[in-house]
Amino acid sequence: MKKFLRIIPHQFVFPLFLVGGILVGLGVYAAYMSRVHSYLSDSPEACINCHIMTPYYASWQHSSHAQWATCNDCHVPQTSIVEGYAFKAMDGLYHAAVFTVKGEPQAIRPRDASYEVIMNNCIRCHEHLNTAVVETGMVSYCEVKEGKGKACWDCHQEVPHTKVSNISGAPNAYAPLPESPVPAWLKDKMKKNN
Repeated sequence: MKKFLRIIPHQFVFPLFLVGGILVGLGVYAAYMSRVHSYLSDSPEACINCHIMTPYYASWQHSSHAQWATCNDCHVPQTSIVEGYAFKAMDGLYHAAVFTVKGEPQAIRPRDASYEVIMNNCIRCHEHLNTAVVETGMVSYCEVKEGKGKACWDCHQEVPHTKVSNISGAPNAYAPLPESPVPAWLKDKMKKNN
C-alpha cells in the first residue's frame, strides 16, 4: 500500500480515498437496500423483492406446488450447492440488469438454460411417477429441442404458474411486502422530528 501511495502525487491521495470511500459506501448502501442477503435464502419471498415477480409469486402460491416446492426447487439446479448458487447469481444478475433498464417483457418466460433446469427438476421430483406409475419414461430437454419428445409443460400448461401468467395478468395480486430496510431506530427518530 505504501508503494502505491508513493506513486500517486500527494495532492491526489485524499481525493482518491474520499471518492473510493463514497463508492464503497454507495455500493454497501445499494446492497443493503436491495436486500442482497435475502437471495441467499430459499424463501420464495426473496423473488418478490422485484415487484414485477408478484403475479408469478401469486400464481405459484395458489398452485398445488406451493406446499411442496419453492422457487429454487424448480428454477435452480439441484446437482450441487456451488452450481445452484452460480446459476442463481448469473440468472439474478441478468434479471436485475433487465429490470433496472425496464426491459422486461409483459410475459416473463425462462431462457433456454432455465428451461433445461426446470425440466431436470420436474424429472427429479416426479421420477417415480414417470418410470413406475405412468411409465411414460423420461425425455431430456435436449431431446425435446430435437423434436424427440415433449417438455413437461407442453401437457401441464397450468402448473404451477398458469399459462396466462404475466405482469399485467394479475394487477392486484397479493404478495407479502418485503420488510422495510430502514432500521427501527431511524424510523423512530424520523417520527419524533415530524
